[in-house]
Amino acid sequence: MTHPQFFRAGDPGLTATRIDFSDAAQAELHDLARHPDMRSDLPACQETMGQVRRLLHEGPGFAVLGTLPLDATTPDVARALYQRLAAMVARPVAQKFTGITLYDVHDTGRQALPGSGVRPDQTNIELHIHNDNAYNTTPPEIVALLCLRPAARQDEGWNRVVSFAAVHEALAARFPHLLPRLYRPFPFDRQREHAPGDAPILYAPIFAREDGRLITRMGLHQVRSGLVMTDEAVDEETHAALAAVTHILADPSLAVDLRLRAGEMLFVANRAIGHSRTGFTDPPDPTRKRLMVRLWLRDSGSPAYMQ
Repeated sequence: MTHPQFFRAGDPGLTATRIDFSDAAQAELHDLARHPDMRSDLPACQETMGQVRRLLHEGPGFAVLGTLPLDATTPDVARALYQRLAAMVARPVAQKFTGITLYDVHDTGRQALPGSGVRPDQTNIELHIHNDNAYNTTPPEIVALLCLRPAARQDEGWNRVVSFAAVHEALAARFPHLLPRLYRPFPFDRQREHAPGDAPILYAPIFAREDGRLITRMGLHQVRSGLVMTDEAVDEETHAALAAVTHILADPSLAVDLRLRAGEMLFVANRAIGHSRTGFTDPPDPTRKRLMVRLWLRDSGSPAYMQ
């Protein structure tokens, strides 16, 4: 299939998704780390982030960028550097009603139960392929993750990216009779992230077309929670369609596995590319606990959580 954001594991063009800062960009970052309030257009960094932007919009739809000079600065300054770089791709927007833009993804020890409002990204469980805020009205256009600390174990806490165009093609080839169900609404648990008095459930299809472009809302955790919360009877077609999606998303030939190192950043085109994370167990030492910092980026509409 010819599609700029269509890929499978092992495609040779994916090697171009890893970008390193040039020497000039590294020098700008080190200067900025020493002088966080420095006013500068950072032309070398702008050039690098332009490469990221092109990969997101004209390439596979994701990019891994490295590496922030974590050893030369504090965690707070590293977050500020990251946000400044990300803003060169698109505008950072709120991730909660509180207006927070920088959001820590880590294990809080809580459980993501139906209707609890606890997001799975606040646990250590495996996060299945999804796109962020699929369960609400204003998903971000781009999701960014900065790795401050990877999982302590090398075989845990890996990230994974999948092309929804490739997922759709696989579903059409293997389960064509179920694809129409995925274009009809499902109940998404809104994770208590909505205005007072609003419905706790969002009804939306997993797949839709906008101006001929495939648009995806992939949040099977929130759909299954929504089915529990609404106490809806799950008919055979719905059950089979969700099972088919689960089966396709588990196909390793569609997925690219990534282990981010400290200081590396992942950027993903949120409506076209799904991402996930394998489970992990943190050690008792708080300085070794897995910690990612997420940004949501969107140029359209307002920067508020809800519009």
